[in-house]
Amino acid sequence: MTSSDRAPRPRWPISVQLVALLLASLLVAQAITFAIILLMPPPRPAVYRIAEAASALHGGPLKVRFGRPLTRVILARLPPDLATPRRERERSRGLLARTLGLPEARVRLVEQSPSPAWFLMRRLGRGGPRGEHRLGLSGADRGPRDAAFMAGEPGGGEWPPPGRGMRRFGGGPGGPDFPIFGDFAAAAQQSDGTWVVVRSTPEPFPNDWQLRTGLWLLASILLVTPAGYLFARRITAPLKRFAQAAETLGRDPHAPQMTLKGPAEVGAAANAFNEMQGRLHRYITDRTAMVGAISHDLRTPLARIRFKMEAADGPLKDSVLSDVAQMEQMIGGVLAFIRDESQPRRRERLDLLSLIECVADDAASVGGDVEIVEGRPVAVDGDPVALQRLFANLVDNAVRYGHAARIQVSEDQGAAVVVIADRGEGLSPSDLERVFQPFFRADSSRNLDTGGVGLGLPIARSTARAHGGDVALTSGPTGATAVVTLPAAA
Repeated sequence: MTSSDRAPRPRWPISVQLVALLLASLLVAQAITFAIILLMPPPRPAVYRIAEAASALHGGPLKVRFGRPLTRVILARLPPDLATPRRERERSRGLLARTLGLPEARVRLVEQSPSPAWFLMRRLGRGGPRGEHRLGLSGADRGPRDAAFMAGEPGGGEWPPPGRGMRRFGGGPGGPDFPIFGDFAAAAQQSDGTWVVVRSTPEPFPNDWQLRTGLWLLASILLVTPAGYLFARRITAPLKRFAQAAETLGRDPHAPQMTLKGPAEVGAAANAFNEMQGRLHRYITDRTAMVGAISHDLRTPLARIRFKMEAADGPLKDSVLSDVAQMEQMIGGVLAFIRDESQPRRRERLDLLSLIECVADDAASVGGDVEIVEGRPVAVDGDPVALQRLFANLVDNAVRYGHAARIQVSEDQGAAVVVIADRGEGLSPSDLERVFQPFFRADSSRNLDTGGVGLGLPIARSTARAHGGDVALTSGPTGATAVVTLPAAA
């Protein structure tokens, strides 16, 4: 079985591919988040001691050993957040009151413990549900700073260990060195009724852990974005090729049909597009063949008329023969046009300036006043024979009816621009578009002695539009100007 006999692979719809892209992105994002929770150690909260809070309330130093600096103010009235003691903090408040030597009614303490997510991350990351394992201070997890802290030496860890480590920290869980995890606010009432309020400094934003997490997320985005871009480009690439095929058809109706690989919707659109291109090609072929057949068949009765008029006498003979000659010339032009259009076009990259120089040399060799006043090399993709015929028609018209041709070749915004100006009488505004109609000739060129049957400009515009460009005419006091635009090669 050959490759052509194999059944085509099923094409997934765009909707299914987009859903798959969204699901894949979601799964990758969740996997990265889960990896952050498992692999990145959670931030260690600031730790304060009851003795440090009591010292600050007594007017002692505000700089502590393992936490952020404290702030102290004296207020006439107790702040609202400290007005009502919290029952879950009665134990810490009692320790603070005993350390201060004051009754508990004159002492307030509000703790903001680390969020449950911190303990959850510690538990997931270390696996220990209790004691030192929960805070990562046992065995190999205990760092040098933690060991120094456990021994009560300077330069210890940032926060005290729980459980057994708390006893080394200072007198057991009931002593003045009992830790306060996280931010807190404490207040003590003085004898004059004022309140001394001590608060821990709020944690800066972003902190080190937030910066590390943000950098990790940024790195994951930089890692996932190229993969998502390639996947999305794979989905949308057939649409771009479809647009290019439509552009190619607009430039060349004889272009081969496209073959697209991609989603099911693009395949269906490509099949419909190919069928439309086939119908359009058959329509053009049939119409061209019909016009060619009619033009060819008209030669026979014209030949009989000419043969019969040869035996006639008088001025009627010359008039009729002149009309016959004009009709034969028109029919010859139509047949030449159909013959050229029926041949397959050969597109290649060429230098437009070199082609126009050849056209100008040919016109000058037969006595035409032709000059390239401004020339810039511009590459275009096209049929060299058809483009040479296009510019030869325009230069011939400029020399025949305007007595001279001045040519400019330039590039403007991705398009090759050729300007051909003559020095004739110009055209009326109503004739600037009518001259592109087949067999139309302006009043100043109706004499057959000048040659032409009114097909030069229509053929020139048809050729330019087949290459994705156009031909336009303008007229002024110094003559008419033809402007040809063609897409420049990439």
